[in-house]
Amino acid sequence: MTADDKRVIQSIETLDGGRCVDLFVRTDGTYGFEEYRRDVEDARGWFPIGHYAVLVFANENDARTAADRYVKWLRHL
Repeated sequence: MTADDKRVIQSIETLDGGRCVDLFVRTDGTYGFEEYRRDVEDARGWFPIGHYAVLVFANENDARTAADRYVKWLRHL
């Protein structure tokens, strides 16, 4: 999947800015999410660490529920 295959509908970051979860909709109308990390000392930006982008959900609510279940820090925000 490339960046052109999806549109981010929400990006949620930790308070320290070191991790985030993107909720997105694909061009085929399905939804998904991915967890990323950013290292301050590495200027290349965000790196996917959850490998959840392959999961497919029929709607935004199901993707959000799954993100809360899989990404432990997300439910504490």
